[in-house]
Amino acid sequence: MDGNTLAKQVRIGVRKQTALLPEPPGLAVIQVGENPASMVYVNNKRRDCERCGIVSYAHHLDEDAGQAKLLELIRFLNGEPHIHGILVQLPLPKGYGSDAIIQAISPEKDVDAFHALTVGKLYLNSGPAFEPCTPAGVIALLDRYEIDLRGKHCVVVGRSNIVGKPMGTMLLHRNATVTICHGSTVDLPSFTRQADVLISAVGKSGLITADMVKPGAVVVDVGINRIDDKICGDVDFDEVEKVASYITPVPGGVGPMTRAMLMTNTLKAAQKYFMRGK
Repeated sequence: MDGNTLAKQVRIGVRKQTALLPEPPGLAVIQVGENPASMVYVNNKRRDCERCGIVSYAHHLDEDAGQAKLLELIRFLNGEPHIHGILVQLPLPKGYGSDAIIQAISPEKDVDAFHALTVGKLYLNSGPAFEPCTPAGVIALLDRYEIDLRGKHCVVVGRSNIVGKPMGTMLLHRNATVTICHGSTVDLPSFTRQADVLISAVGKSGLITADMVKPGAVVVDVGINRIDDKICGDVDFDEVEKVASYITPVPGGVGPMTRAMLMTNTLKAAQKYFMRGK
């Protein structure tokens, strides 16, 4: 499943919609410290904003700036009318409370969809609200390849608040039967072999091997692992590709779709803002 091509199509659609707004949407991206991976992600998001007609505002704080300084910046951005989305690049350095930081972001600008109010709306399926970017990207890929989830057994490996839990919820909303596995699951292969759709979001290279996949299953690899200078996922792609009916590569699968969904959420935030007549 080609995430790069679909992400490009999503960005084109977002650009067409941003051109109809009174002013370009604004996305504030906050980075704390000098994490090299975070710097790459921030630069990719800035590039995507340019492609979509969204103005990117980068805010970089020193690692020792402190949580109070970060919260002060978020409160300022919450009140800025030209900022429609706020994103704090995770992970934060030691000494910062991620949950307190996330909850400080206005739900109306919570384009990462991590705020408790946003999460609650997702679980209750009571929108309209933003959808978490990575699970939304996975769903968009499955839709693009016309994979019907109704009644299918979907196994999600990983229970993080960012991917695993919301992924399971969004699959349930599509009437799938969902199993969520994690580090304490006994005999993981016995679950993965049952999956019509297998989604791995752990961050452990080589976790999913061909003998763990049911022939003809759809395999979605959300994992990102850096080994030397290479990036790979959780899935042994070369071997699992021989067994699966569809599979996402890493890179080029879920990653670009995650960023495309961030652009979509930023557009939605701006549209809601201008609809309120502000």
